[in-house]
Amino acid sequence: MEPNRRRRPTGARRVTLAAVALILGGGGLVAANVYASASEGGWGGQGSGDATNASLRSAGMATVDCPDVGAQLTDVPEAARADVDRELARLDQQIAEAYQRLQQSADALRQDPNAADNSVMNPLKDKRTATLGRIADAIGRAGNRPDQLDQFAPCTLRPAEAAPGGESAAPSQGGDQNQGQGQQQGGQGQEQGGQGQNGGTGQGGNGPVAADYAAIDSVQPNAPKAPPGGTFRTECGVNENGLFNSDNVIVAPGVSNGAHHFHDYVGNQSNTAFASDQDLAAAKTSCADQGDKSTYYWPVLRLQNGKQERDAGAPGGGTEGNAGQIVTPKEVTLTFVGSPSGQVTEMPRLLRIITGDAKAFVNGPANANASWSCTGFEDRQLKDKYPLCPSGSDVVRSFHFQSCWDGRNADSANHRTHVAFADAQGNCPEGFKAIPQLVQRIVYDVDAPSLADGGKGTPLFAVDSFPEQQHKPVTDHGDFINVFDENLMRTMVDCINSGRQCGPGDDGKGATAGPGEEPGGQDTAEPGATAAPEKPAETSPEKPAQSQPEKTEQPEQPGKPAETAPAQQPAQSNPAQSNPVEAPRVDATFAPPNTTKNDGGKNDGGKGGRDESTAPAAPATAPATSAAPQVSDSAPAQAAAVTTPPPANLEPQAVGNGGLAETGANLWPAALGVLLAASGLVMLLRARRLRY
Repeated sequence: MEPNRRRRPTGARRVTLAAVALILGGGGLVAANVYASASEGGWGGQGSGDATNASLRSAGMATVDCPDVGAQLTDVPEAARADVDRELARLDQQIAEAYQRLQQSADALRQDPNAADNSVMNPLKDKRTATLGRIADAIGRAGNRPDQLDQFAPCTLRPAEAAPGGESAAPSQGGDQNQGQGQQQGGQGQEQGGQGQNGGTGQGGNGPVAADYAAIDSVQPNAPKAPPGGTFRTECGVNENGLFNSDNVIVAPGVSNGAHHFHDYVGNQSNTAFASDQDLAAAKTSCADQGDKSTYYWPVLRLQNGKQERDAGAPGGGTEGNAGQIVTPKEVTLTFVGSPSGQVTEMPRLLRIITGDAKAFVNGPANANASWSCTGFEDRQLKDKYPLCPSGSDVVRSFHFQSCWDGRNADSANHRTHVAFADAQGNCPEGFKAIPQLVQRIVYDVDAPSLADGGKGTPLFAVDSFPEQQHKPVTDHGDFINVFDENLMRTMVDCINSGRQCGPGDDGKGATAGPGEEPGGQDTAEPGATAAPEKPAETSPEKPAQSQPEKTEQPEQPGKPAETAPAQQPAQSNPAQSNPVEAPRVDATFAPPNTTKNDGGKNDGGKGGRDESTAPAAPATAPATSAAPQVSDSAPAQAAAVTTPPPANLEPQAVGNGGLAETGANLWPAALGVLLAASGLVMLLRARRLRY
């Protein structure tokens, strides 16, 4: 009996040890799998590693292409506009959620491309059909109900390279044909810069790619010389106050996160989706002349360097693919110019103008109207590419707004038809009046990214965008609301029509522009010039030496490596010509004196001119946000997006849930761990019975 008593505890002890090992091993497997799943970088569950990028490449960087319903609604009764705007914002939210599901299902779509119909496209169509019905009902309550809105419900799933104006489009033509044009998004194929669609998918997992960049010195001079005349300059800072949000008070008033990307604001300081006309009129302004309370805003530019801004876990920011460090402009110039065909008239107060098209990647380039260039090369303009600037040159982004007004309306149902562009001779369409044309010029101290390694050496830069627009430069756009007081507007018109160059502090006296002199006092090279202009000397000393950003600790303002040349820069395609009567004018940009500048952080501890205490909060700074209309059809998914914390690996946290097949494929190690732990628990209970 004694030997039996000795063996019995030994067997129980062995079983106990085995059970404990199974429990610990299974628990560890579960923990490791959950941690790995939660730590996948990139928006929509897309990681930043080679395996995930391979999935994105296999999925072809597909995007969701839906008809732009808002652009079609040119006649909406005033009483129905608030309801219609909310439903249009709901359509945008539905597209964003569908694109997120598409990105999360990249692996499944690689195996079965048709799976997207059932999991993404058909549900999207059903939601859009219901929303379009509510739009028709709202219009019907105030007027005649439209009968055929259902035709806009179906959307198309297409690879990014096949989108209208995408990279596979035929190379476009340049020269001085750019004036008066919306530009075709020309492409250079899929393998430029060593990557094309096969790399450079961006920190958020949804672009940009190498083909979105072009070397500025490969572009032939194509910007016509602006006509002489008077100008009026206003100085409103560079958004050093850090005023950002993802609202759009023009397109989606009363809807939080109506833009699905973050905006820079200068001028009026009460810019939220909930600001009324009275709020704007009573607001403070960042402009030097306090009579200018106008709103000027545009999508922020980001360095995709892994830094987490405060919007990393917020709608419109990291949860929608807009990730990385927001770059404070080095300079912002706001100049109003005249018409080459005659005098201009005063703008109506609270006139709203949108220039460019935030959805141009899928809509096509008809309304695209932003220009990209480099200091010293501003006679060369790009429409559908970000510029790769040589060492010592800064990136320049410019907008030429519409300069013709219908004489009646401060806004329109689609926010476009109440204003128009002049033709190539400066003539407005019949029934329209010439008004001062706003020209925005924004300068950034950023280096050409290293395309060969996807921006690991020198980070990619790109504008914020709707998720499905993939940060394409052709989607860049600007917004303006006129809140000049009447006396200052009268002074502006008088300066322009009398040929003077006026600015803050000169009481409208200004200086008279001489014959052949550029507005703002700076000549621009003739379109035929071929020699590259020299970089202005004043900007060179402001270029500090840079060390490469570390993944574990990002500097507040990344520096710039000396003489860093982009590897295998993509060849340049010049913009194509479209109907000059319908499309925007593209004049040469210019840099008037006394331009508002950012000191690059010389006086703010190296923060790049931006107060970190006012970095973008998440979400927009709207009052009573909890009462904001909810436009999501997927409340749980939206809640997850809001509450997701920034991950430890300095990339946007994955949000939402993928399809069932994808979830099972990702979590099978955790299931195995649970099984092992359960087996260990059973063995532990049996060992307990053996012992006693």
